[in-house]
Amino acid sequence: MFNWDWEFTWQILPRLLSATGNTVIAALLGYLIAMALGLVFTFMLRTRSQVITVVAREIIDFIRSTPLLVQVFFVFYVGPQFGIRVSPWAAGMFAIGVHYACYLSEVYRGGIDAVARGQFEAATALNMSAKQTYFRIILPQAFPLCIPGMGNYLIGIFKDTPMLSVIGVAELTHAANSIGGESYRFLEPFTLVGLIFLVISLPSAGLVKLVDSYVRRRQGI
Repeated sequence: MFNWDWEFTWQILPRLLSATGNTVIAALLGYLIAMALGLVFTFMLRTRSQVITVVAREIIDFIRSTPLLVQVFFVFYVGPQFGIRVSPWAAGMFAIGVHYACYLSEVYRGGIDAVARGQFEAATALNMSAKQTYFRIILPQAFPLCIPGMGNYLIGIFKDTPMLSVIGVAELTHAANSIGGESYRFLEPFTLVGLIFLVISLPSAGLVKLVDSYVRRRQGI
């Protein structure tokens, strides 16, 4: 029988809202790592060195073929066996960042490949270096094409932050589990968690659309 306790709901809401801040921070920091590292992977895939390209491709395929939960667990619990000891926060940020960097690298690759080949040839004719070609010519044209995909993965990171609860990061689901264990009531905390994720995800999706429209308008697309 459905039995919602409103008094209990108001009691636990501040605790869940506090954990929401940790969730948002975890998602944003992980996403910043993914954005930067994803671009590095993209450049590694496009280098003339076959060895670097193969290494990057193997890393990307391996990360994308294994669950994020296993990667989080491995970084935090197996890392110390190799002398790598980090806090739960650092392990979570690293795991999320590397995991989504592999997906963003494909988003970047698609955007770069969509830029006309003539742009590369024109930059070469002007004797521009590879760095100048990418950062002055190619990436400004590729970026608007990448925004929808980048936005999708930002929302995906928000929804994957509960994975960090397995290593003790005090995010939303970790807080909900703690409340449930203390009170033996799981309906209210986990329902609120779902609503909070919805409140975060929907505006984020709308913001991505606004940014996409703004950038495309400025670029004349």
